[in-house]
Amino acid sequence: MVDRVVRLVDHGWVTVTVGKKGYVVDRHALRWWALAVAVLAVLVDMIDNQIVAVALPTIRRELGTGESALQWISAGYALGFALTLITGGRLGDRHGTKKLFVAGMLVFTAASLAAGLAGNVGVLIAARVVQGVGSGLMVPQVLSFVHAEFDERERPKAMTWCAAAFPVGGLAGPLLGGALTEADLFGTGWRAIFLVNLPIGVLALAGAVATMPGRPGFFRHRMDPVGLALLTAALFAVFYPLVQGRELGWPAWSVVLLAAAVPLSGVFAWHQRRQFRRGGEPLLPPDLLRHLAGSQAVLFCVNTAVGVFFVLTLHLQLGLGFSPWEAALTFAPSTLGIVAGNVLAMRLAPKLGRVFTAGAVAVLLAGLAAIGVLVLWRGSALSGWALPVPVIAVGLGMGAAFNALFAASMADIRPERAGAASGVVNTTVQLGTATGIALSGTVFFTRLDSGSASATASALAVSAAVLVPAFALSWRSADRVKRLVDV
Repeated sequence: MVDRVVRLVDHGWVTVTVGKKGYVVDRHALRWWALAVAVLAVLVDMIDNQIVAVALPTIRRELGTGESALQWISAGYALGFALTLITGGRLGDRHGTKKLFVAGMLVFTAASLAAGLAGNVGVLIAARVVQGVGSGLMVPQVLSFVHAEFDERERPKAMTWCAAAFPVGGLAGPLLGGALTEADLFGTGWRAIFLVNLPIGVLALAGAVATMPGRPGFFRHRMDPVGLALLTAALFAVFYPLVQGRELGWPAWSVVLLAAAVPLSGVFAWHQRRQFRRGGEPLLPPDLLRHLAGSQAVLFCVNTAVGVFFVLTLHLQLGLGFSPWEAALTFAPSTLGIVAGNVLAMRLAPKLGRVFTAGAVAVLLAGLAAIGVLVLWRGSALSGWALPVPVIAVGLGMGAAFNALFAASMADIRPERAGAASGVVNTTVQLGTATGIALSGTVFFTRLDSGSASATASALAVSAAVLVPAFALSWRSADRVKRLVDV
């Protein structure tokens, strides 16, 4: 038996084994290197989603902007990202994951340069929105790539690295933002938090071109413009009030817009079923939504619960006088838990299925409850040294749950549906995060008159309560993880 390497058009480098059964073509030989590029892109996206928060006071001072503009600097990225995710996933199905990944990274990197050079707040806000659009084109391709290029034995390990990038990037963002802002590299100040994306973006682009297979897309039908318009309107009606409503005191228009999301979603669902019955290719096929419903409900609850870290950061800084850097360091131990949770998920989730996912949610719930008890018990005497154990427990639950739920979401998905499924998963993550920040923030500011510790503990209690239905639902939705090793 002889092994040799050959070049196939649009399929990268593959290994062809010549034996008694003829030619057997293995999967893409550089897939693990390409996975590293994809994970790097997810890390950059999640970091950039959070990195700006600690720099906002400096931006306000230097650009002379008001509070509403500061809100848009943060919210613009989230809105551009959320509104593009499902469409980006579907475009990847049509044109190929590599093309959309490269296009998204190009847009993201160019927008980062514009943000770093922005001379006024209008340009900065516009650049942040375009950054989000670039991420929305790029990030859905990551799970699609994993699903297409790794077989059932390798996929859990590959999914582990992808799932870890989401919480690690989210927690690393404030740390990196505080460090870069205070370091004032080459006199760039806050601009460094955007300019740092340039070398990373160039590296990711070069890596994608060199390692990702240029496979053609599966989706050959024309994009559904009516469905796209309805979906965008429904997502905007949800995300805009969630991102802006709390900051503005929940004006009437925000409540009306949020309520309008229900009929808009209903019309979109009706249109998708109609397209499906007529033999067309809807953006979100009804059978795909039924397949994802259980795992996405749990994933939404988990992301909603961990949104309370927004409130914990406020409590440490506003209530206890921590600096942004000290607050970020307090939550840094959670990274250890995330890594451990991902390793455990890789080894145990395929064997234990629903038991593992339910256990991960329970650990996360216990960690949040423990932090709430410490906040109330220690009061103004609370220090960062009292929190490492529950913070690590929260990271452990997050890492394990994310990994198991990502695997459950992508299990049994046909290749031509991978982009759409990935778009749904990433939209769920963003929607849950936005909901968690809005929910915990509303509880915190409503209860703030009773003291920062009481307000924070109340927000933690609500977040823990959100995990109760997640625990119940996980018993039903997570069995797809187990089937990954049963195939």
